[in-house]
Amino acid sequence: MSVRTAALTIFLLALTATAQAPTSLKAAYHNDFAIGVAMNTAEITGQDARRDAIIEQQFNSISPENCLKWENVHPQPDKYDFALSDQYVAFGEKHHMFIVGHNLVWHSQTPAWVFHDDKGNLLSRDALLARMRDHIHTVVGRYKGRIQSWDVVNEALNEDGTRRQSLWYKIIGPDYIAKAFEYAHEADPAAQLNYNDYNIENEAKRNGAVNLVKQLQAQAIPIFAVGIQEHDSLDWPTANQLNATIDIFGKLGVKVAISELDVDVLPRATRQQTADVSVRVAQNAALNPWPNGLPTSVQQQLAQRYAELFGIYLKHRDVVNRVTLWGLADADSWKNNFPIPGRTNYPVLFDRNLQPKPAFYAVIKAATQK
Repeated sequence: MSVRTAALTIFLLALTATAQAPTSLKAAYHNDFAIGVAMNTAEITGQDARRDAIIEQQFNSISPENCLKWENVHPQPDKYDFALSDQYVAFGEKHHMFIVGHNLVWHSQTPAWVFHDDKGNLLSRDALLARMRDHIHTVVGRYKGRIQSWDVVNEALNEDGTRRQSLWYKIIGPDYIAKAFEYAHEADPAAQLNYNDYNIENEAKRNGAVNLVKQLQAQAIPIFAVGIQEHDSLDWPTANQLNATIDIFGKLGVKVAISELDVDVLPRATRQQTADVSVRVAQNAALNPWPNGLPTSVQQQLAQRYAELFGIYLKHRDVVNRVTLWGLADADSWKNNFPIPGRTNYPVLFDRNLQPKPAFYAVIKAATQK
């Protein structure tokens, strides 16, 4: 049997198995949690009508890949640029979607000027707090009542659960996180406020996130959810790790958003699982084994993995309020360039021709087995 024939057979089997199932992700999970997708610039601006039609058909929540990050929306001290983010919010409103703002405070993709005065010196604590407050009030305030959920602070923890020594931390101190939540709540008291991070399925980092949530709660700082990014591989995190992570946040009384889901099928390029965007690894042909298409066996593994993950999310649907895929189609995934530029990866549910993959049908089928 040829690879092409085998792939077609898998597709037809998946289609047959789901013949009586809902035809969209959002329909399949409408009683469980929101189903979201991260939108890139081309999708926000409508450069490809096919993409926007799929997003409208399949999803009821959206997140922005980049347009609301500080370097894009506030590139200079006296300049805000809302052209793209306005289009993003308008798309969500037009299609009656749950709209996520990503993100307000992060150590990455934040211009150097944010932390320095006009002479290049680091700002004082009070000056940086004022700059943070102005940014959050301006951005959140513009979309008050329109963006329902904000990733207020992104990736503030090290792998051992300690606080990342970012300039936010070094200049302001550990309470910069609480201040960011405080300012976001001031700007829109009705918005859901989240802390977002990767690798918090690992025990040490999870403990750090638990301590952070408890500290915010002790100060009566409103935190609605923890975003578990879920930049996964075929074998990480384990079901036990993921179940334990969702369980512990649920017991703290916060929701869990699966905020940036994708599944890396390529050989691991780093010793530890990571989503740190600063990591770079030299090109190596052995780490890019499938530049011309994914083998049927790996396609099956990917489908099984997605089915497993959604089965876990369904088990915790009283805690999980949203599952967002980090990208619509394989061609546009950041995983093609992380941590090695130029690889060919296959991490999401639609292929390079915008066709649903076996993993898509596996996710639909998982909804019928709850």
